[in-house]
Amino acid sequence: QVQLVESGGGLVQAGGSLSLSCAASGSIFSVNTMAWFRQAPGKQRELVAAVSSGGSTNYADSVKGRFTISRDNAKNTVFLQMNSLRPEDTGFYSCYARIIALEKVYDYWGQGTQVTVSS
Repeated sequence: QVQLVESGGGLVQAGGSLSLSCAASGSIFSVNTMAWFRQAPGKQRELVAAVSSGGSTNYADSVKGRFTISRDNAKNTVFLQMNSLRPEDTGFYSCYARIIALEKVYDYWGQGTQVTVSS
């Protein structure tokens, strides 16, 4: 059994910062890609940022230069530092991880956390 447990999020004024973290635990052999997605009301879920096991990153154009994704492979944890937040960053943020366990590949999601940016 694998779990992704998220922390962080909340309410912040525009221009402020928030950080999210997500830790994977359980019967894990290795963790490949870890990522953050978000979904705003009335919109589809979108990729915010992703990081490979080797540290390669990619970002949605809308967050480049403001958000930083990182990971601690020893702790199977991914972080998202969000700076210069805008009202349009408001949404439900979910952690994703592609995990190898028992010689199989699985996609896991965290429970999600709300990020609200007030103008």
